[in-house]
Amino acid sequence: MDQDHELRFFIGRQPILDLKQEIIGYELLFRAAGHHETAQFESQTQASASVIASALSGFGFQEVLGDKFGFLNITASVLHSEMLELLPIEQSVLEILETIELDDNVRLRCQQLKSQGFRIALDDHVYSPDHASFYKFVDIIKVDIMATDPEELPVIAAKLRQYPVQLLAERVETVEQFEQCVKYGFVLFQGYFFEKPVVLGKKRIDSSGLAMMKLLHQLNEDWDIDEVENTFRENPTLTFNLLKLVNSVMFSTREKIKNLRHAIMMLGIAHLRRWVQLSLFAGKDERGLNSPLLEMAAVRARLLELLTMQHTGLSRTSDVVEAAFMAGILSMLDALFETEIDAIVADLNLSDEVANALLRREGTLGQLLLLAEKLEKTDFTAVQDILEQTGISFDQLLSAQLDAFNWRNSIVRDQRRA
Repeated sequence: MDQDHELRFFIGRQPILDLKQEIIGYELLFRAAGHHETAQFESQTQASASVIASALSGFGFQEVLGDKFGFLNITASVLHSEMLELLPIEQSVLEILETIELDDNVRLRCQQLKSQGFRIALDDHVYSPDHASFYKFVDIIKVDIMATDPEELPVIAAKLRQYPVQLLAERVETVEQFEQCVKYGFVLFQGYFFEKPVVLGKKRIDSSGLAMMKLLHQLNEDWDIDEVENTFRENPTLTFNLLKLVNSVMFSTREKIKNLRHAIMMLGIAHLRRWVQLSLFAGKDERGLNSPLLEMAAVRARLLELLTMQHTGLSRTSDVVEAAFMAGILSMLDALFETEIDAIVADLNLSDEVANALLRREGTLGQLLLLAEKLEKTDFTAVQDILEQTGISFDQLLSAQLDAFNWRNSIVRDQRRA
């Protein structure tokens, strides 16, 4: 029992983006469930070892990461252990924690791991010319921009750019900070700036976005296939994407698509509604499948859907479960369209339950949405509190999280196949 208890972890994934603001990997953060995490981990070493063991045995890299890189915190004792060689080399980035003294033994071990194919990163690193021997071979240097003197940051970046390393800016929380770091030569970014685009007044949603919103509104009401078909007819791009989707979903059947209405009927309202919700991001966001907004919206939506199914015992096609999925998707539209969420809520004529969840995080849906947001920020203390308030068990949350990650990965695979 004790061993099982030790392996009960919350999973945190913090996205790492490139210059295009596309996701290239995640820093994986695991925390033991319960209010006594610190007591359970007698040392940071034990925590780090437990993370790696859990990632391998309890969760699985592919399940949590899809095809992205996993950034893992590495302590001194774990660095020198054989445990690292169990990790999937092609997906692992080993973050050498700032608490490790960068001496000759550490350098030799890092070079050995590098020769095996691992990527090596220096975490929360403070520049020093004494570490030049490391700068010559490590892949990534992570700099906490909030803990660095703003006047020193460009100087430090310039010195580090003399070496063949990628600079990663940590704790980038605004678009302005992102743009400044780009000027300094940073090429990787960790933080939630992409959720907070600059909003200069209420920005009008463009025509393609309006068409998708109109279609979503039609599907949320008592839908009339004539109206839905007309919306597609008015937007050739939508029609083309619909036909691609039907061909992808129905690839195992021999039935040929006769016309637009036939395609709509083949897909069905539930699948069509879900596709429209996700396509709001795919159509608007040039980053496509690697958009952090699409990633977070899809995982949020699936998580809310699964937790609602668990809580209510209702099927996926029930109105209550569909509303939960929709709340997750719509919660990111303000960032996508750079407008206020209240304008989006008003345009879609949503139910009071969904509207209150989106605007004020009220009601059962509001709590679930808040739970998803706290998981994204790896605020595990708040997550624990919400679980107790809602009566959701740790096992239910973990199961839903892993399913949501997997479901999102399957969308990527399906869209690439299409």
